[in-house]
Amino acid sequence: MTHTLFATVATLCYLAAAALIGLRLFRKDGWIPERNLAILIGFVGLTLHSWLLWDSIFSSAGLNLGFYHALALTSWTIIALLLVSSLTKPVDNLGLILLPAAALSLVLEANFADVAFMRPSASWPLKIHVLLSMLAYSLLTLASVQALLLAIQDSHLRRRHPGGFVRTLPPLQTMESLLFEMISAGFVLLTLALLSGFAFLENMFAQHLVHKTVLSVLAWLVFGGLLIGRFRNGWRGRTAIIWTLGGFVMLIFAYFGTKVALQFMLPR
Repeated sequence: MTHTLFATVATLCYLAAAALIGLRLFRKDGWIPERNLAILIGFVGLTLHSWLLWDSIFSSAGLNLGFYHALALTSWTIIALLLVSSLTKPVDNLGLILLPAAALSLVLEANFADVAFMRPSASWPLKIHVLLSMLAYSLLTLASVQALLLAIQDSHLRRRHPGGFVRTLPPLQTMESLLFEMISAGFVLLTLALLSGFAFLENMFAQHLVHKTVLSVLAWLVFGGLLIGRFRNGWRGRTAIIWTLGGFVMLIFAYFGTKVALQFMLPR
């Protein structure tokens, strides 16, 4: 009962914060909420989200990283990075998409119980690999949403109709700088995750890991190629957006596509 109540309140907090961001972006007159109000309510939701994860994932049998629990843990990491970054950088607009997605993950976690334990005896290199992978995926998720906003902003500016919420976004150059900051940090973490996997795991190309490994390496090549293109050729705009979203799609299939196949499809 307590778990359901906390999940409900956390979900409402995330949706309320997203609604406040939407009002600030789209509303032209009347009451326009302060930026910090949405961030504060988001932190309340994040606090409750933290308790839910502690209650459902951590146990004496090990870490329960079933699909829906892993989804909720990933969304927690993404929202935590988003809210902390919003204290110093203009990235809170990403919450318009990410906060409802996190709310959905809580609804799924609360209603669909699944079990896939990482036992307490798991080696510390494996735990480090999982942590690095989670952080890399979360940062690159932020980058992909930033790329979507950048695409909308670029499209409006090309048509010379920068109306609506586009006017509330930071300048295009700032948006691009934030995008490449996120990609650079995510690329470093993804590199460390892959290196830790190859160094410490027995066989990264085992049957149950080969798809995840290949797709993760392909995503690493895409993001690495984008950063090289940015440094050498000044890539920006649509080129950066396409490469970012392409790499992100590969990561989705690497992390969650593989997990869906292993947990729900192969056992049948």
